[in-house]
Amino acid sequence: MLDMLTHSFHLLIFPGGLFALILGLILKGFDRKICARLQRRVGPPILQPFYDIIKLSQKETIIPDTANKAIFKFAPVFGFMGMMVAAMLIPVPGVWDGASGLGDMLMLLYLLPIPAIAFMLAGSASSSPYGAIGTSREMVLMFAYEIPLLVVLLTVALKAGGADGSEFSLAQVVSYQHANGSFGFNLSMIPAFIAFLCFIPGTMGVVPFDLPEAEPELLEGPLLEYSGPLLAMFNLASALKLVVVMGLGVTLFFPGTIPGGALANLAWFIFKCFMLMLVSVTIVRSATGRLRTDQTFKFYLKYPSVLAYVSLGLTLLLK
Repeated sequence: MLDMLTHSFHLLIFPGGLFALILGLILKGFDRKICARLQRRVGPPILQPFYDIIKLSQKETIIPDTANKAIFKFAPVFGFMGMMVAAMLIPVPGVWDGASGLGDMLMLLYLLPIPAIAFMLAGSASSSPYGAIGTSREMVLMFAYEIPLLVVLLTVALKAGGADGSEFSLAQVVSYQHANGSFGFNLSMIPAFIAFLCFIPGTMGVVPFDLPEAEPELLEGPLLEYSGPLLAMFNLASALKLVVVMGLGVTLFFPGTIPGGALANLAWFIFKCFMLMLVSVTIVRSATGRLRTDQTFKFYLKYPSVLAYVSLGLTLLLK
């Protein structure tokens, strides 16, 4: 009974649920504001993502007559629930060590593609030609960025396992780095960290890798036919995914803590998530244009994948 209450707290309140939703929407607000300022625009208020969710939740849900209604409704719920579970698995160093026995990298490897799969389901179910094109692009994009992510996670697991083999528990990865130093400052792991930075804009679907939505060409692609609460759920899933991806990056490469107790380390964790987002999402999307599908696929095969394999090779040589 106590375990059930504990897991429910982590799923619904902290570090997933309410905490992750609020943090994700605030991060999105800062991302939009800073991006606008870098492009010499005023930009929306930082709380605009909250206003958008409130506005959408009060609007009518319209479903096209030709859509597969069951899958059309299921897709945003599937994406949202997948990220709710993923958010509860992310450790917050100095505050919470992670779900013992559950918070491992293998589970996150299965959970992270769920929003992309939900996106593809939405595009297929909407019966829109723009949705169909967005679905095909999302599929190509997912295959491209999953390769470096897989190699980065394997490299971190081997490094954290030391001479004994590999360690896929995020809590143990954090403990290893507390004892031996953050991987982000380790020369053999720097290529893996750069590969992870390249993975982030791809999985978040932002410029230069926003191929599935591509507003000027596809008018939001799979999301074109969505409105009201179902569209709000897609936005909430995206906010949760932002926290999951940034939190995973902090856990894998910079899980160091500071003196001052849990509150200070919670603020430190949020600051590191913000800095990771600033470098990998905000600055990148404010300074680049969209790549074509073939260019995106070649980019992930040529650079992030090679960098991740370099770190993997160095880790195996130094074990």
